Amino acid sequence: MTKPVLDQLFTLIESRKNELPEGSYTSSLFSHERGENAVLEKIGEEATELILAAKDNNHQEIIHEAADVVYHLLVLLSMKGVHLNDLLLELQSREK
Repeated sequence: MTKPVLDQLFTLIESRKNELPEGSYTSSLFSHERGENAVLEKIGEEATELILAAKDNNHQEIIHEAADVVYHLLVLLSMKGVHLNDLLLELQSREK
């Protein structure tokens, strides 16, 4: 069975954080030059773009911008030492 896509993405983000390969956008977000503020700004920017796409009822743009929000959220979680499983457990606890 293949790993769920969010697990795969989070694993990739974690490896980029640890290895910091040259030319990687993800690695650049973990750099001292860009860092936390850049990630927070991207989350805000992408969330705004998602809202605008939803207001326009643009299905393709909603999908695209939602993916950008999720990606940058996962980067922030990694940056703060929060594992994807912690988020999933929190969501699961809300099922009740």
